[in-house]
Amino acid sequence: MSNQDRVWEGRVAFVTGAVTGIGLGVAQAFSDAGMRLALSYRNEEDRAHTESWFAERGREIPLFVKLDVTDRARFAEVAEQVMDHFGEVHVLVNNAGVSVFGPTDEASYDDFDWIMGVNFGGVVNGLVSFLPKIKASAGRRHVVNVASMAAFLPGPQAGIYTASKFAVRGLTESLRYNLAPHGIGCSLCCPALTRTNAWTSALKRPDSFGQSGFSPVEKSELEQFGTAFEEGMEPYEVGSKILRGMTEQRGLILTHPEHGPDFEEIHQTVMAALPDEEAPAGRLKIEQLRREAMRKAEEGISVRLQDLT
Repeated sequence: MSNQDRVWEGRVAFVTGAVTGIGLGVAQAFSDAGMRLALSYRNEEDRAHTESWFAERGREIPLFVKLDVTDRARFAEVAEQVMDHFGEVHVLVNNAGVSVFGPTDEASYDDFDWIMGVNFGGVVNGLVSFLPKIKASAGRRHVVNVASMAAFLPGPQAGIYTASKFAVRGLTESLRYNLAPHGIGCSLCCPALTRTNAWTSALKRPDSFGQSGFSPVEKSELEQFGTAFEEGMEPYEVGSKILRGMTEQRGLILTHPEHGPDFEEIHQTVMAALPDEEAPAGRLKIEQLRREAMRKAEEGISVRLQDLT
């Protein structure tokens, strides 16, 4: 870990979905930077393995809190618990999510409610519960919302998943302007293929969202799909890149280099879709005011509605 990242030493971070996959990679990278940790989990065996990782290295054992990120009342309790334990909280990483796929035109209400409830609703619950605590704390502070490369790249089997990640992207990019005047950094992280067990999400569907419009997926088919994840980036590398992005105060953290062709195609498609005509002076003025307001917001100046007209 670089000396630059040591600016986070002693800072308190709360990470959701933090005992497996990317969440665990974030927790380990944060620990290496000297941060104190509160980690949410669902599975006791995974929690025990994570606790052992810290104990074997002589690190401070994190505060482990059992949490379903869709449970707003429990999320509020956890925020109080973290404050009671540490006295302050400086970093929030909303990471927990489910990866479930199927044709969007066949999706049921339960499909939408479950996936959006976890992937977007879980982020909302984290923000509502923890932002007042972070604002009340002092020093270097940051919020990271972990989305996915699906926040930019839709797919035929990932309509709801993509919608949830697009929503996290839009929320985070706007939130960054709101948090800047408080001296709080805010980053959107969009990882791509990572060595995790995210593909098992479909096997963990809650009974309360059991009425799926998707055809049942054979476990063997899921396991075959899961082999792709074996080619993925190590979660610790993703966690380290998130830490570095926080240190550098980057609004967007992209962890995987292989998507250059996708972004080039997106850029070309968007530019080609713009009408080739002159815009009237009035509209040009409004858009210039918007751009100036966004630049001011990035500098920490509060933007009001009257600044946009």
